[in-house]
Amino acid sequence: MRKAGLTIATLAMALVLASCGETSVPAPPAKAPIGQRLVLAPADAAAWQDVSAEVTTVDQAQVLARIPGILTSLSVREGDLVTKGQVIGRIVDSQLGYQAGAYGAQAAAAQAQAAQAEAELSRVKYLYQNGVYAKARLDQAQAAADAARAQIRAAQAQQAAVGAVAGQGAVIAPTSGRVLRADVPAGAPVAPGVVVAAITAGPTVLRLQIPESLADKVRPGSQVQASALAGTSAGRVVRVYPAISAGQFAADVEMPGLDNRLVGRRLAARVETGARKALLVPTNFVTSRYGIDYVTVLAKDGSAAQVPVQLAPSSVPGKLELLSGAAAGDTLISQAGQ
Repeated sequence: MRKAGLTIATLAMALVLASCGETSVPAPPAKAPIGQRLVLAPADAAAWQDVSAEVTTVDQAQVLARIPGILTSLSVREGDLVTKGQVIGRIVDSQLGYQAGAYGAQAAAAQAQAAQAEAELSRVKYLYQNGVYAKARLDQAQAAADAARAQIRAAQAQQAAVGAVAGQGAVIAPTSGRVLRADVPAGAPVAPGVVVAAITAGPTVLRLQIPESLADKVRPGSQVQASALAGTSAGRVVRVYPAISAGQFAADVEMPGLDNRLVGRRLAARVETGARKALLVPTNFVTSRYGIDYVTVLAKDGSAAQVPVQLAPSSVPGKLELLSGAAAGDTLISQAGQ
C-alpha cells in the first residue's frame, strides 16, 4: 500500500513538471472579411463657412401716396398676389373737388364772355363793312373775342389739371408680386410719399450676409447649402453685391423651388469658400452600432479590425468625411454584401 501511494505521487509530480515545460502556441490571425478595399488618401473637398441667410426677392417695390388726402379704400392685405397696374386703393382729397368746381365756374364765365365778344365782333364787322366803324374799332373787337376764347382754354386746362391730380389718388401696384406690407388702414390721412404698401419684385432668392474677410473667397458660382428648407436646399451664388456694410457684404443665391410665402424668413446656411484636403469614405465602408460609427481597417498581418471613427457630411454625394479614427494610407474593407 505504501509503495502504491509513492508511485501515484511520483506520477502526479511528473505530470505537473511536464505541464510546466510545455510552450503556448499563438492563435492564428483572424481572416480579413471579403469586400471592396480602399486605401485612404487625401482628396479635394469643398471648404465651407457658416453664414446667415434671408429669403427675399431681388427687388421690393414700394407703393407710395402721390397726393395728400384720405385713404378711403385699400383692397389688399399682406400675402395677397397683385398684378402690375392693378388698382389696390384710392386716396381722395376733398379740396380738389372744390378746385375743380371753381375752375368749372371760371370756364362757364369765360364761355359767356366769349359769346358776348363774338356777338360784338359780328356787329362791328357789319358796321365796318357799311362804313360806320373804322378799321381800328374792328381790330379792337377782334382782340376782345380772341382774349375771351383764350380765357376759355385756360379755365378748361386748369380744370383738366385738377382732374389729373385727382386721378393720381388711385393707388396702383407698380409691379406683379406678393404684398409684403399694407399697414395703412382705410380712412387714415396720408401725405405724398407715404408708403401705402410694399410688394415683392423679381424672382425669390436666398440673400446671404457674409463677413468681409471672405470677400475674396465667395464669387458667383460658389455652392450654398441651407437648412430648414422644404424640398431643395442647395444652390449657387448668382450675384455678389460690391458694397460692405457693418463688416458684411451680401450675395444672392438662386435655389430652384424656393418658397416665397415667407419673405424675410432667416435661415442658417453655409457657403463654399474654396477647397481643402480631406479623407473621403464611401458610405458602404461605414457601419453604425448604438450611435457609434465604425470602419473595418486591414492590418499588416492580414487581419482586420473594426475601428470607431468620427465622420462629417461632405459635399460629394455618397461619401462622408473621415475626421479621426483612421489615417491616410490605411486600407479599409467595405461591409459584406455592399
